[in-house]
Amino acid sequence: MNQKSCPPLLAVKHLGVAFRTGQGEMLAVDDVSFDLEAGQVLGIAGESGCGKSVTALSVVRLLPKPVSIIKKGEVLFKGQNLIDLPMDAMRNIRGKKISMIFQEPMTALNPVQSVGRQIAEIYSLHFPGMGKKQRYSASLLMLEKVGIPDAPKAMKKYPHQLSGGMRQRVMIGMALACEPDILIADEPTTALDVTVQAQIMDLIFQFRDKTGMAVILITHDLGLIAENCDRVVVMYAGTVAESASVTTLFRNPFHPYTQKLLQSIPSLAQTAKKSLPTIPGNVPALSKMPSGCRFAKRCDRALIQCESQRPRLMPVSSGHFAACRLVHDYEKK
Repeated sequence: MNQKSCPPLLAVKHLGVAFRTGQGEMLAVDDVSFDLEAGQVLGIAGESGCGKSVTALSVVRLLPKPVSIIKKGEVLFKGQNLIDLPMDAMRNIRGKKISMIFQEPMTALNPVQSVGRQIAEIYSLHFPGMGKKQRYSASLLMLEKVGIPDAPKAMKKYPHQLSGGMRQRVMIGMALACEPDILIADEPTTALDVTVQAQIMDLIFQFRDKTGMAVILITHDLGLIAENCDRVVVMYAGTVAESASVTTLFRNPFHPYTQKLLQSIPSLAQTAKKSLPTIPGNVPALSKMPSGCRFAKRCDRALIQCESQRPRLMPVSSGHFAACRLVHDYEKK
């Protein structure tokens, strides 16, 4: 008897997000789909402005209103569509079941509240039965877990009194306080030195190994994805260009954009002082998105029809998908 496969923990289906501007509504995320399994680490990669953060903010419904609008699609968490959820119910999920680490802790943390008070507020919100002493003890323990030295003293400090690495640890502590099912880490190591980057990632995965939470890692750093993720979604100009397991993507990248991204990574095997390959041109502006393949004008394998025909995400092999007309040529071989 065939066992029925379990639905994914999170399923984003055909998500479309627009922003209202003086020139009208402009789609920043267009038809984005991906699944996240329990305990899985999913990387979302791409250039700045490709829609990675907008996608993440859509999942937890933190996009600014009324400037933004979710035009279409579903965000299914354990089968429940978060897009249709009343805001009160969404607040119970956000932070408790799905948490997010923002890429700039200095702007994400409240500058006029102490670190201890900000962590305690999370327990107050999601565990209203906890007393003041319990909240203090839980907050202190969380700071110790994320490696903050002299945690009792740090509890009294304000964000500007901490280093960038320490602020990021505080953010992680706040995000993991309720042991969420999903952690969304949006550029968690940006502006941190290499040593601190490694410490932050180790910290995240220590909690993943302990609690079994799933992680969405949003970054433009493909090296970070290669080292830490199970699957990867490559985004370009608000769309999904390619999706595969990390091993498959790095060994057999299919989409021309993915191939060029990987070619641009520095390697010890390269000739000294040799220039890295670059991708000519620029990402199209939201107001000038082409009707066809959004990478066509920068692609050296594009045909005339690529500029007018929008490619759909198609299977290249088992678990490997790409949005490119080359998929059809590949299937004919």
